Amino acid sequence: MSEVTGSLAQTAGHGLGTPGLMIVASMAALLATAGFHTWRLRRHGHAPPAEDTGARPPSAGLRAGPADRAGAEPGPDGTAEAGSGGSALWRMRTTVRDAPGSLAALCAALADRRVDILSLQTHPLADGTVDEFLLRAPGGLSGSELAAVVEAAGGADTWTERADAHDLVDAPTRVLQLAARTALDAAELPLALRQLLGRCTIRSLPAGAHPRDDVPAEGALDGTVLRLRAPEGGVISVERAYLPFTPAEFARARALAELDARLGPRLPRGRDVLTLPEGHDITVRRADTRDVRAAKAMHERCSDRTLGMRYHGPVGNADRYLNHLLSPRHGRTLAVQTASGRIVGLGHLLWDGDETEVALLVEDAWQRRGIGGELLGRLVAMAAETGCASVYAVTQASNTGMVAAMRGLGLPLDYQIEEGTLVITARLDVAAGAAELPRGERVGRE
Repeated sequence: MSEVTGSLAQTAGHGLGTPGLMIVASMAALLATAGFHTWRLRRHGHAPPAEDTGARPPSAGLRAGPADRAGAEPGPDGTAEAGSGGSALWRMRTTVRDAPGSLAALCAALADRRVDILSLQTHPLADGTVDEFLLRAPGGLSGSELAAVVEAAGGADTWTERADAHDLVDAPTRVLQLAARTALDAAELPLALRQLLGRCTIRSLPAGAHPRDDVPAEGALDGTVLRLRAPEGGVISVERAYLPFTPAEFARARALAELDARLGPRLPRGRDVLTLPEGHDITVRRADTRDVRAAKAMHERCSDRTLGMRYHGPVGNADRYLNHLLSPRHGRTLAVQTASGRIVGLGHLLWDGDETEVALLVEDAWQRRGIGGELLGRLVAMAAETGCASVYAVTQASNTGMVAAMRGLGLPLDYQIEEGTLVITARLDVAAGAAELPRGERVGRE
């Protein structure tokens, strides 16, 4: 554990051990470890090919993709798209020799093409430096042309991707936001890592799925893959196509994971009390592994048919999967409980690599009262808030309740069916999701 993280946590534990101070310690430690420019989160149902986004892998032959050839249209931030006389924002990463004048030559080459450098971060390596730029370029200059300019000036392994106004937020603000979110909610760690490291795939591997001893206490870095020990056991694996992680990025990710470990289990305390049409009050709140016993009791009260619809086959020992489903490392869970405190419904938002799954289970006696639709709406609102492009549900074609709940979202749906298994994918309008689905705002935000 870093000296900064350890000392701050120790100070909090020896006399000022309040949750508020731990949050401040989290922010301070992360700021001390990483004052950096954060690549914007871009989540997709599947990682798109480079040509779909204007991204270019390092030294990718300088081909022109659709973003290079498209005419410019003003974006929501007022900047023009590539291909016009306006301007466009780009992220660029390139490797330069660690020698006097190398960076100056690169900057001069960009200036010759009227490219404005808005921010620059450096990642020292053993045999050079990776420079990370945010650029404002003439709208007619493509990503391939930018890469050609840089490589002619001495850059190597150059990568470019379109940026937008979100990238203009200053780095300290981003760091504070990531630290605060992670401090309040253990489920935020995978999302914070994704925002910290850019477009990547994050998987939480439970204890036994990956030999923990293979990953040293300080983590492991291997090119485009980094692995960290999860606080509750197991391993957090982060993979990124094209771009190898730098030692600086590895240190930042490790600092965030250390801070998460020091804060321990935690959930937002927000909860909503709702009244069903027949007059019963129910409470919707976040849940985690501390609710395993109550969740298992609910499973025991469910019929075989209900469990079969949820789990698509025979259900064995609930202990095998409830710890996974309720773990904040794998997503977020909402629980519905009665006035007596008994859990009668569960909704899961599960991070599945590059995709996001939603799943519901409502006890038989509480079905057909709108509980499933309420849970689903909140889960989808959470997904939209975190930037998910889509969510999917795996069910059976005969599960009319789940199908109706997905249709009730009022979102574009795609259906795939094979041998009785139905996969329904809802495409989210990320920009308008929070406004269209406000039900997910209060739960888990306090």
